[in-house]
Amino acid sequence: MASLDRNNKMLLDLVRQPGNSTCADCGLPEPDWASYTLGIFVCLNCSGVHRNLPDVSKVKSIRLDFWDDSLVQFMRERGNSAAKAVYERCVPAFFYRPQHKDCVVLKDQWIRAKYERREFTGENYFQQAYCADQFESTLWKKGKDNKQFLKRIFLLSRKDFTLRYFIKEDSKIPKAVISMKDLNAVFQPEKICHAHGLQISYMHDKRTRNLFVYHEKGQVIVSLFNALRATRLAYLQKKHPTLRDNDLVPQISGHCLKEGYMEKTGPTQRESFKKRWFTLCSMNRKLLYFKSPLDASELGAVFIGSESHSYWATESSRRSARGGRWHCGVTLHTPDREFVFMCEQEQEQKDWLEAFRKVICQPMTSEDYANEASMKRK
Repeated sequence: MASLDRNNKMLLDLVRQPGNSTCADCGLPEPDWASYTLGIFVCLNCSGVHRNLPDVSKVKSIRLDFWDDSLVQFMRERGNSAAKAVYERCVPAFFYRPQHKDCVVLKDQWIRAKYERREFTGENYFQQAYCADQFESTLWKKGKDNKQFLKRIFLLSRKDFTLRYFIKEDSKIPKAVISMKDLNAVFQPEKICHAHGLQISYMHDKRTRNLFVYHEKGQVIVSLFNALRATRLAYLQKKHPTLRDNDLVPQISGHCLKEGYMEKTGPTQRESFKKRWFTLCSMNRKLLYFKSPLDASELGAVFIGSESHSYWATESSRRSARGGRWHCGVTLHTPDREFVFMCEQEQEQKDWLEAFRKVICQPMTSEDYANEASMKRK
């Protein structure tokens, strides 16, 4: 009979080796579970997804469960690097590889795509669906002026790099035509209050417009997400023909650096403080503010340049003559004016300061200069 202590010790030695020391699916350090049918080491959360694929993957704890000698030998012969050489051999550049902090549906569909559907082994041609000339999907979309979600037909076109959506199936004229130029798609399940909630942002009349959508099936919404990324990458390749995919992939989408409520006063700093929902994106260096998290259109935006161009952020305890409820202040200094915000808690104040400083420390690109000039004209 296999020795429990000996075999578990051997597994712990294996999981410390390069390649095995992070989860095979999300990259979280120190995984303590393993799929003994795939020969990979995974974290607790990803092991939960593997349990839902009993025909493909069976998991055990490397610390608590009993391991037979033959299974330990199998793990020794396989490992994360060997598995990735098979199951991630043909992952397209645009396909989003989720990290441990990403939402469940992204990790779930990544694992299913790899091991259940075997999309990236080279055996099948799933990439054609993502890169097709047209990609159509029916989604639930939140109304612009109310909280009701209604079914809408979305049509993604690779020919003219647009995303259109229609109110009815037989509609000839789209409700909106969205260019890939400024489109950004990110999963926001907590904000949208749905596990498959996706936020699509774009520019309309020089203001940011948000669409909040979801689909009941995780595979459908993640497929649309990756089709959007594929089309966006194709747009960038056409726009920058001399750049490599490695340079373009980071430009496909931008994650929100920080979101949350703050109170904001006006340019004279004597106006009343008003509670607003703020969103900071490092990719476009914009601080957007809305009345509420699910607003369709921004109320305003602040461009955040670099320190060498007279942008910086400091703590502030300043209070308006018509003071707000919150007193943990942040002052954002720009060449044109100071923006004063108030946070409810000191930790929020610190988090916003850190987020502002991350953007300010980044050097500006030629596109950033163009965005700055455009916002000043606006």
